[in-house]
Amino acid sequence: MPIKVEMEKIVSLCRRRGFIFPSSEIYGGLSSCWDCGPLGVELKQNIKQAWWRAVVQERDDMVGMDTSILMHPQTWVASGHLEGFADPLVECKSCHLRWRHDDLEDNNCPACGGELTEPRLFNLMFKTFMGAVEDDASIVYLRPETAQGIFVNFQNVLNTTRKRLPFGIAQIGKAFRNEITTGNFIFRSREFEQMEIEFFVKPETDKEWFNY
Repeated sequence: MPIKVEMEKIVSLCRRRGFIFPSSEIYGGLSSCWDCGPLGVELKQNIKQAWWRAVVQERDDMVGMDTSILMHPQTWVASGHLEGFADPLVECKSCHLRWRHDDLEDNNCPACGGELTEPRLFNLMFKTFMGAVEDDASIVYLRPETAQGIFVNFQNVLNTTRKRLPFGIAQIGKAFRNEITTGNFIFRSREFEQMEIEFFVKPETDKEWFNY
């Protein structure tokens, strides 16, 4: 049976049983945004609690954090996200739909078969403004991953926990990516939740700890 048909069955089942609903459905929905229903939210909480217990609470070399979604814009300059966190974007010259270039099998529009423009880089971070005035000085970004909140707090964690290498920092939190093409149910969405570990080791011991 084709994968598309199987996925349609899964989506239908999740909706009927109350696991996942399309977001803002009574207003026509919002592309690639989803709401957890009564059973879905319980399943999600169970997964998060089991992960946190195994990864943080049952280990003495791990601590947890919960960092802000909005961070200073310089964070994303320093990490390279502002310059390099991008996908190649093409646009159909006929129907004007936009596609991620490396997802396409040929150089024709999947919707109408029309000619596509040359690829250009499209930054995946959501941009917004903080404060009363919308100008360049008030630009901030919704974080595209949770790792940066861990990295910028590394010294704070060292000072407050007195941990010594090797040790890890774990976090569960929302992340946002302005994907060019979404789909495949919840497997490529613009808003999602990550469970992430950053594990810090002494130089030259990374392979040893990776294997461990």
